[in-house]
Amino acid sequence: MASSPSATRTTRRRQRSTRLTVASALLVIAAVVVIGAALTGSWLLVTVAAGLAVVLGAAATRITNSELAQSRREAAADRAAQAQAYRDLTVARSAEHASYVDTVQAAITRHETTIEELEGALMSAQKRAADATRKLNAEARRGDELEATGRQTAAALDAAEERAADAIVLVAELEHELDVVRAELNVVTAAWQTAESARKHA
Repeated sequence: MASSPSATRTTRRRQRSTRLTVASALLVIAAVVVIGAALTGSWLLVTVAAGLAVVLGAAATRITNSELAQSRREAAADRAAQAQAYRDLTVARSAEHASYVDTVQAAITRHETTIEELEGALMSAQKRAADATRKLNAEARRGDELEATGRQTAAALDAAEERAADAIVLVAELEHELDVVRAELNVVTAAWQTAESARKHA
């Protein structure tokens, strides 16, 4: 099972702290050795201590440089990981926005198609209502002329009135449904425009 990034960073910090402590200890040992040799007054010991101090200093410097290089590599890796995460987030947001735009456009297309169908149905209903009204007027005139056949005329007149009333009701229903669909289209269009505006300002 792979260790988590936080655990890995903690382990690296501990190793770095240990190595830096070792480097500091080497410098302290070199200083102590040089001071001790100087106090003895022996040039041989001073020379040996100086050589040892140079070796210990070089080791401490190598450890410090190694830590510095490792720190830079880790920082570069962290920046690369952050950049990749940002790119992934950007791609995901772009995909979400494209999906939202497709959904809104599909909804607008459906509403526009429904409006066209309702407008066609409304025109047809209005034509039928006009035809029924003309027939009603014709039946009324014929009823005035044919009072002798009142029962037949009354029946035809009632039927014409009923058809005219049905046509008028149908026209009213279609007009109401058309208003509802137009209102829904306006809401969807406004939401889409708001989302586009927010995306452009983001």
